[in-house]
Amino acid sequence: MNERTFTPAAGRFAPVRLYDPVVALTRERLWRSLAAMHVAPRPEDVVVDVGCGTGSLAVLLNRVEPRATVIGVDPDPETLAVARRKAAVAGGTVDWRLGMGDAVAAIVGAGTADTVVSSLVLHQCPVPMKRAVLASMHETLRPGGKLVIADYGKQRTAAMRLAFRFVQLADGKADTQPNADGILPRLIAEAGFHDVRESETVATVTGSLSLYVARRP
Repeated sequence: MNERTFTPAAGRFAPVRLYDPVVALTRERLWRSLAAMHVAPRPEDVVVDVGCGTGSLAVLLNRVEPRATVIGVDPDPETLAVARRKAAVAGGTVDWRLGMGDAVAAIVGAGTADTVVSSLVLHQCPVPMKRAVLASMHETLRPGGKLVIADYGKQRTAAMRLAFRFVQLADGKADTQPNADGILPRLIAEAGFHDVRESETVATVTGSLSLYVARRP
């Protein structure tokens, strides 16, 4: 895939400027805080945010541990421009890089990251791209490195399946339905990760978000 084939942050129909207001409706502060808790950046850590979007999580991680190196990777120049402005307002230092998630190992360097994190990305990808992104994340991590993913997972109740239809309208059913069916833990394990677990679930007005944590052995 190239930079012309990704699904924009706000979906197929909405401009980037609407992304942050829409995501705020998903109990964003809660699940981003949970993601940051699981990342738990330490001084001198290298943390890579794959599909960083408008930079909210990368900026938060930089604020949690300013001595860590936080790298945000995204294929959308317009979205990265928003991220850069957001970091400047926050007074943070994030290394922003343009590129697709399946190329993150080449962009950042294989075996260089202590933690790779991603939020609200994989549900927008076809299954082959989900696999490719996870494989590149695995390659980017050093041995023993940690993976943290915050994304739509298995929609376990009728209410959550109904709410998730909004996401499917925005991002397409073909790419999103595998997430709703609970495919991510299996794909993470098949990419070579160990100790895969769904550590948190957060019910939102757009469906159930899951936090997945795993390790590169």
